[in-house]
Amino acid sequence: MENMNKKDYQKYSEKKVPKPTYMKNIILAFLVGGAICTIGQLIRSWLMKKGLDEKAVASATSIILVFIGAFLTGLGVYDKIGQIGGAGAAIPITGFSNAMVSPAMEFKTEGFILE
Repeated sequence: MENMNKKDYQKYSEKKVPKPTYMKNIILAFLVGGAICTIGQLIRSWLMKKGLDEKAVASATSIILVFIGAFLTGLGVYDKIGQIGGAGAAIPITGFSNAMVSPAMEFKTEGFILE
């Protein structure tokens, strides 16, 4: 190691760097995001069957998805979904909910900041 020249060290370091897993990340993001959107579509279809009009269905679907995202964030489940799904979990409306609830939970565990 001590007597390595620059080229040898670069070859050595390239072997040690983990290879990126782009395809795996893309597929997982697609599956997780698709699953969240499918759940949203199921909620929407269920509300349509209940006889709500288009505006009410859109509002209720959004409210339910925000609640589910906040609830799962509170339980610590959404963070695990985000670790698996990456951007697939961050893009839908549940990602917005997670982004709103996470700082509030962090603030609660830290308590008040007094100067």
